[in-house]
Amino acid sequence: MEKNAEKIWTNCLKIIKDIVEWQHYKTWFEPIKPVSLKNSVLVIQVPSQFFFEYLEEHYVNLLAKTLKRELGKEGRLEYRIMVDSGNKNTQPLMMDIPGHGYKMYPNNEMDFPLIINNPVKNPFVIPGLKKVQIDPQLNPIYIFDSFIEGDCNRVARRAGKTVAEKPGANSFNPLVIYGGVGLGKTHLAQAIGNEVKRTNPTKVVLYVSSEKFINQFMDHSRNNAINDFIHFYQLIDVLIVDDVQFFAKAEKSQDALFAIFNHLHQSGKQLILTTDKPPKDLEGVQERLLSRFRWGLSADLQIPDYDTRIEILERKMKNDGLEMPKEVVKYIAYNISNNVRELEGALISLLAQSSLNRREIDLDLAKKVLRNFVKSSSKEITIDTIQKMVCDFFDVPYDKLLQKTRKREIVQARQITMYLSKAFTKNSLKTIGEHFGGRDHTTVIHSCQTVKDLMDTDGVFRENVLELQQKVQLAAM
Repeated sequence: MEKNAEKIWTNCLKIIKDIVEWQHYKTWFEPIKPVSLKNSVLVIQVPSQFFFEYLEEHYVNLLAKTLKRELGKEGRLEYRIMVDSGNKNTQPLMMDIPGHGYKMYPNNEMDFPLIINNPVKNPFVIPGLKKVQIDPQLNPIYIFDSFIEGDCNRVARRAGKTVAEKPGANSFNPLVIYGGVGLGKTHLAQAIGNEVKRTNPTKVVLYVSSEKFINQFMDHSRNNAINDFIHFYQLIDVLIVDDVQFFAKAEKSQDALFAIFNHLHQSGKQLILTTDKPPKDLEGVQERLLSRFRWGLSADLQIPDYDTRIEILERKMKNDGLEMPKEVVKYIAYNISNNVRELEGALISLLAQSSLNRREIDLDLAKKVLRNFVKSSSKEITIDTIQKMVCDFFDVPYDKLLQKTRKREIVQARQITMYLSKAFTKNSLKTIGEHFGGRDHTTVIHSCQTVKDLMDTDGVFRENVLELQQKVQLAAM
């Protein structure tokens, strides 16, 4: 291997490491090995076809930029893929293919790319120019079909559909989507933009991060071209501004956004904003801007519940043509509950490790791979934990199980809780009985027998108990 190849790749990794998340860097870039460098073509070895396809789909832009920086405009990337020969006693075969998705960017890549039939370097509108095409800066994978609806996001998703159907001509203007990290704010906002472009191709749509907006404003301010900057944004029919909380320390940029907001809103254009908290809690943002944010609808995205997480994983697997044991999917969904981004990241890491190690995905591999995602691989299950699960499952109040009542749904929920507590906790029958309002051990024995009898005679009851049993098992992993 040429030393130059190793040096170039090491330099590329230094840049990449500062950009991508640590877990993604460990999964997708550490396994890559530089092979050779000839005529500005760097050949890298990747472990599998799956790796190659994932890199080309998700990191081609990043690879292009870093390689261009190291090798200049002529820099290109080729892959050497390890292919399983089908014989465990022989070395894997190697297959070389070029990076088909490789893209190079112009020097002004930080500007908005305007496609105009005129050799003018100014990226903004020239007075008198009637026809201008603006790249919407949208990711085509962000669509409504891949945004799973649940109780956690129903209002926001349906409001987004309404906006996409009638941009600017609805009462949700602006539409402010807010929520924590990784809950799908960018996905939903871009899904609206993609849907508008699909149904109204003539509409001018633009997605821009607050950071990019602020940086461009500063550049044009230094060049005394603020009017051009504002004029450009006044062309937009649907403007999507991501993470507006970052305007907090950019007073001048807020002035520009205020002028743009007023013009677009008064012209019947649509504004979509995302933020990590509701507008009333945004600190450092001008009150006049906040008052305008409140003109339309503020819709929140919450942490998805267990069933929604299952559906998200199954939809992603279906879209990617992947299969995985149901118990593994449930394990991931139960243990990764913070946000959708972590959920998908855990799935991808598991698939990557399966590909690297040439091993079938099972629960043991899932536990091993996800230890960086799961806080604790072994949890002590308590009577209280099981009681909460049962109450959530049957939608009954938590405290009702502790009271003396003969209502059938309460009695059965209490009996199932006792049955599962006996099976999954180290508590004695006496302790379990005392937890439920001071009942004795004979009540627990009777409850457990009743549950067993009903499971033998009632199919629906049996399915409910088995599903709850699986939930408790997953919680104990």
